[in-house]
This record gives sequence, structure tokens and C-alpha cells, in this order.
Amino acid sequence: MKVCEKLVSEFTNSNNHLAADSAYDQKNIRRRVYDALNVLMAMNIISKEKKEIKWIGLPTNSAQECQNLEIEKQRRIERIKQKRAQLQELLLQQIAFKNLVQRNRQNEQQNQGPPALNSTIQLPFIIINTSRKTVIDCSISSDKFEYLFNFDNTFEIHDDIEVLKRMGMSFGLESGKCSLEDLKLAKSLVPKALEGYITDISTGPSWLNQGLLLNSTQSVSNLDLTTGATLSQSSVNQGLCLDAEVALATGQFLAPNSHQSSSAASHCSESRGETPCSFNDEDEEDDEEDSSSPE
Repeated sequence: MKVCEKLVSEFTNSNNHLAADSAYDQKNIRRRVYDALNVLMAMNIISKEKKEIKWIGLPTNSAQECQNLEIEKQRRIERIKQKRAQLQELLLQQIAFKNLVQRNRQNEQQNQGPPALNSTIQLPFIIINTSRKTVIDCSISSDKFEYLFNFDNTFEIHDDIEVLKRMGMSFGLESGKCSLEDLKLAKSLVPKALEGYITDISTGPSWLNQGLLLNSTQSVSNLDLTTGATLSQSSVNQGLCLDAEVALATGQFLAPNSHQSSSAASHCSESRGETPCSFNDEDEEDDEEDSSSPE
């Protein structure tokens, strides 16, 4: 920075400005500027892409940066676990609903007609469970769209999905008690691109943490701190999981272990520790041509 300040002060000096006998010509000044920029690039304070120079930031303490990365890693792991839980719930809902439709269709064929309206419950619904001694005060709006319940004791609320799970409509996938025959039937109720997730869900709640609980020391040892060009396996796995989240959100479902996920590693951002290219004489010549041509 002192070099830049000195150059600015010398160049703006009215006595030396555009003087024929100036001690420094334009090329020497530019070389000194390039030397200063190369130092900043070597310290990863700035980066250069073609003619554009970007400010990265002052170097931070390695221990602090490692701690920040660990915190960010845990945040992403928690986010992936939440997304997996949400995906599992949606898949179980689809399986339960389709299984219920098939069962009702079979009952209609056996009984040669639909059941009576007073013997059916329309979806969606909720079930409220409480003690027989509980005093319940229920108020219903005039349009029958709002219900207000007052209880003088504890109570439980169960939605339709929970009831269907207890009826076995999800084949016990959420508890990991699904037989091979039921697993095959469950896969037939979801798109082929999502069949791999059904296999993972059948292993039980451990699927939510699958591939996420990695050894931190192993992850750090796999990271090349000298060049920053090598990515640890955990970071690649996280990138693939995040790409899967995006695919699910956009409707482009990807099955686990899909070959399409192999391209996700190429989208990883450039590491901050990568050594940038330095300025050279070719840059000077290009700059001279650019300065001579109108913008």
C-alpha cells in the first residue's frame, strides 16, 4: 500500500507530471504496480480474472477460519438432515395414500359397489384424543370452517398421515420394519427415480444421518491446505446432497448413486487457498493496447 501511495504522490506532483525528464517512465511505473499486485495476489488478498481485479479480503487466522468452516459444515449437515426428513415424510405420505386407494378399490370390487357415505371418513382429517373425564367445550363457526376447542385436561392431536401409518399403509418403512415383499410393493408406488430413497428409508431413522457423521480430522487431512485444489470427500458429499435438494425443489429428481451426480463436483467454487496466476509482460502489452484503443 505504501508503494501505491508513493506512486500516486509522485505522479500527481505538478512538477513531475508529464515532464520530459521524468525519472520514471510509464512502463516502469506499471511494473512497480504489477509487483505490488502480484504480492497481493500471492497473499490471496485480491484475485484477477482477465482484466478484472476483485478484492477477496485480508488473510485471517487459520484456526479461526477452520472453526468458521466447521460451524458452517454443521449448519449444512443440519439443513441436509431436515431436508431428508421432509423428503421421507413426503414419500411416506404418497405411499400411504396410494396404498389406501388400492385397498379401497379392492374393497369396492369385493362388495360390488362403494361403501355408504356415513361409513367413510374424508381426507384430510384430525383425531383428538383425551381422557373420558375431560370437559370439552367446542365452538363452531357459522360456515363450519373454524372449530374452537377448550379442554380442562391434557389431550393429543393425530393427523390423517399418522393414522394411516398406524394402520400399516406405509408398510412400516418409518420404523425400519418393512419386509422385502412390502419394500418391493412400496417401490412400485413411487416414481422410478425415487426408488433408491425408499431402500434407504427402509433402514430406519439412521438414514437421516447416513453419510453425514464423518470424522472431522479425516476431513481436514483430506484437504490440501497448500494449493486448496483438493476437496475432501465430505465436502463433495455435501455438494451432492445440496444438488439433490435443488433437483427435488425444481422437480428434477435424482436417484441416489446416480451418474448425473458425478458432475456436481465440477460446480464447486474455487478454494481461497489456490495460488493465482501472476501478472506478466503479456498483461502489460495487452494493457498498452487497451489504453491506446478507445473504450
